[in-house]
Amino acid sequence: MARALVIKLTAGADEAERANQAFTVAASAVAAGASVSLWLTGEAVWFAVPGQAEDFSLPHAAPLAQLLAAVLDGGQLTVCTQCAKRRELTQADLLPGTRIAGAPAFTEEILTNNTQAIVY
Repeated sequence: MARALVIKLTAGADEAERANQAFTVAASAVAAGASVSLWLTGEAVWFAVPGQAEDFSLPHAAPLAQLLAAVLDGGQLTVCTQCAKRRELTQADLLPGTRIAGAPAFTEEILTNNTQAIVY
């Protein structure tokens, strides 16, 4: 069984390289067969809104929309409950397959055996 990878992204489009790196690692881990959970917090939650990933651009980087699609296809995408509420986002505002969850779910995931957690 492959190790699980939990990634928390705290950066939005204003920190393009850090945001893209988290998505690149998440999509690469999905392709490698890992169980991947990508958590979006702070300004990163906007990436879970339809059309936002398509508007993101970073030279010499894979398109964020493709990386996001890979995570949604083979992993779990989660938006922080409090972060969503602060931005007045509901489940209906998010991409299909995205969930809203809080600290208890994040804590449970990162404390699971054979799990690596990374924060960007």
